[in-house]
Amino acid sequence: MQVRASAGACALLGVALMAGIDEVVFHQLLGWHHFYDRSTPAVGLLSDGLLHAAELVALVAGFFWWADLRRRGAFVRLAGWSGLIGGAGAFQLFDGLVDHKLLRVHQIRYGVDNLAAYDLAWNVAGALLLLIGVVLGLRAGKATRSTS
Repeated sequence: MQVRASAGACALLGVALMAGIDEVVFHQLLGWHHFYDRSTPAVGLLSDGLLHAAELVALVAGFFWWADLRRRGAFVRLAGWSGLIGGAGAFQLFDGLVDHKLLRVHQIRYGVDNLAAYDLAWNVAGALLLLIGVVLGLRAGKATRSTS
């Protein structure tokens, strides 16, 4: 059983899943922002396409890695959940802190009175997901050590 590999494969899937949710819901359905809003709308649309392509590559790579672990009987289910949830949270928190605030490539939403509330909701949700992933990862490691 491979705890780290199981968590890693599923973390890649979690990052890709959250990137996909962000891309589809916030970029396309709600139209709140593009990945890069500091240029023309055409560049913003191009940046969304590049994000979507990267997310699909990560999704395929994560599935191949996960499938290989399952085929060899080395997949650790709890570690996989840890990686999936933690990866999703890590993507969201990275996006909220680095993309939104540090690099300012886009904001979560424009034209609202209380942007801080949106930022707070986005970052707290990401931090909670990341924390849940870490706790599950610690439990997976402890369970694996006690059985070996």
